[in-house]
Amino acid sequence: MNPLLSLTPEVRAALEEGRPVVALESTLIAQGMPYPQNLEMAQRLVRVIREEGAVPAIIAVGYAGILVGLDGENLQRIAEGRDVAKISSRDIPAFVASGRLGATTVAATMACAHLAGIRVFATGGIGGVHRGAETTFDISADLEEFARTPVAVVSAGAKAILDLPKTLEYLEAKGVPVIGYGTDTFPAFFCRSSDLPLELRCDDPDEVASLLCVQDELGFGRGTLIANPIPAEHAMPEAEIEAAVRDALDEATGHGVTGKAVTPFLLARLVKLTAGRSLAANMALVEHNARLGAQIAVAYARAKRAGSP
Repeated sequence: MNPLLSLTPEVRAALEEGRPVVALESTLIAQGMPYPQNLEMAQRLVRVIREEGAVPAIIAVGYAGILVGLDGENLQRIAEGRDVAKISSRDIPAFVASGRLGATTVAATMACAHLAGIRVFATGGIGGVHRGAETTFDISADLEEFARTPVAVVSAGAKAILDLPKTLEYLEAKGVPVIGYGTDTFPAFFCRSSDLPLELRCDDPDEVASLLCVQDELGFGRGTLIANPIPAEHAMPEAEIEAAVRDALDEATGHGVTGKAVTPFLLARLVKLTAGRSLAANMALVEHNARLGAQIAVAYARAKRAGSP
């Protein structure tokens, strides 16, 4: 185990014994939702993962190490957002060296989970190719991390503020498999479908686990995106979300918001523009993904014990 990793005793024991562990990102808590809803959501995710028989591992960086399994005071500090920076995989060494506390994005969480030996990670939506990237070159580091880090990520597709067709094209170019879970089309975060077709589909956790075991045996060294649509009862109308996204993008441009500040700004504006409905949908889809992530982690651990490839 890497000496810069600081694992809770529960997570360490689970990994040593080959029991299922599910990684969770901390940016979703620190920058993705307001306090105290973010803390309540984190506690709910932990509960859901335990209910399915897996061990939760919220990941962050701080105190001269990588924290795997946040709880208690550290989780509270991340949720309240005091001096907590949003960090991607490129920032990990600098934050470890400085001892500063940082909340990990999808890319950083994937990198840290892989270092710790965690195969499955559940989140809300991944980053991707931003609208207008043909002129701004604004492409999330999440996509590059998928190209090099063998972690399976359960998400409701990519965030609604992104260019979804270009995001899928980028993943295809990098050789990253995108699996529709119970769907033949790519989910659109707040909406169940973007109508963009997918070539791969799995309908139960054992199917996904079998695919992950084959990937391990082949050693391809890429991530896997498991696209899990938001539950129908929490989905939002496409026209409402698209109108809100366009208004939020115009506001971001008007305020000169750029770089890593764009996503949290847009998500916060969507909450206002949808009178809080986007926040409720976000919480529902994250919980849905955490439950599926735990089910896949349990199936994967079972398959490994049985000696699957």
